[in-house]
Amino acid sequence: MQDAEIELFRRLERWYAAQCNGDWEHTYGITLETVDNPGWSFKVEISDTYLSDRAFEEIHENQGNDRNEFLCRVKDRVFIGQSPPDRLHEIISIFLCWAESP
Repeated sequence: MQDAEIELFRRLERWYAAQCNGDWEHTYGITLETVDNPGWSFKVEISDTYLSDRAFEEIHENQGNDRNEFLCRVKDRVFIGQSPPDRLHEIISIFLCWAESP
């Protein structure tokens, strides 16, 4: 893993740890799963965080089939990212840039 990729995961770890207040982590969290088209599904439940009412502009790229679909959006207080196998880092980076912006 390259230093930039390691740092991306460290930033995600710090964001998660900052939300853990004794209550949030028992109800909400982060989910990372593989999907069968193939690709990734990344979800962050943002209820009861400072992000719960923050606007997010949806990003959606579809190159003609589900295998290449790239999506980042917030729906029902959940950040949702879906991507092909080689773009997971982009989803996490987009989430963190949004979450860490003032």
